[in-house]
Amino acid sequence: MTLSDIEEVVLLDADDRPIGRAPKSSVHGADTARHLAFSCHVFNERDELLVTRRALSKQTWPGVWTNSFCGHPAPAETLVHAIRRRGEFELGLSLDAIEPVLPFFHYRATDASGLVENELCPVYTARATSDLEPHPGEVMDFAWVHPDRLAPAIEHAPWVFSPWLVLQAQLLPFLGGSLDQRAALAS
Repeated sequence: MTLSDIEEVVLLDADDRPIGRAPKSSVHGADTARHLAFSCHVFNERDELLVTRRALSKQTWPGVWTNSFCGHPAPAETLVHAIRRRGEFELGLSLDAIEPVLPFFHYRATDASGLVENELCPVYTARATSDLEPHPGEVMDFAWVHPDRLAPAIEHAPWVFSPWLVLQAQLLPFLGGSLDQRAALAS
């Protein structure tokens, strides 16, 4: 039995209302049920942004560069608690100043193996308050970069990055996105 067999996610209806729960291991497939997740962008004291490269053992998008970390809140767990929990587990980081920046972000994407992500995925920023100690089963590489250097890389080579980071970059001002694009993507 693995941790993903034990972990549960919150299932959502088309209006993003909770309708149940399911083991995390059962919701990522070719016909993925819509569920609740989160993304977090972590900054350091130099205002650099942490980007990570997903471990090759990850079920979806192995080896691609992405935001600092993502995860799924457990049923009845607050998003802030889930962010702190996953930040500690994946990166060994203590976090503060956790703030929502795209509270209603959602996406659906299919990776090269045919696995589908279908998530309401509120996006947060946070500040690292400890040293980084990445979990090798989650992260194979990482870099602290200035957002103004990351934004053009995402724009010019989107295939190197996770689809959710590419979409988030179109919306997040610190990655060159704008409020005008929010309306365009919502339609």
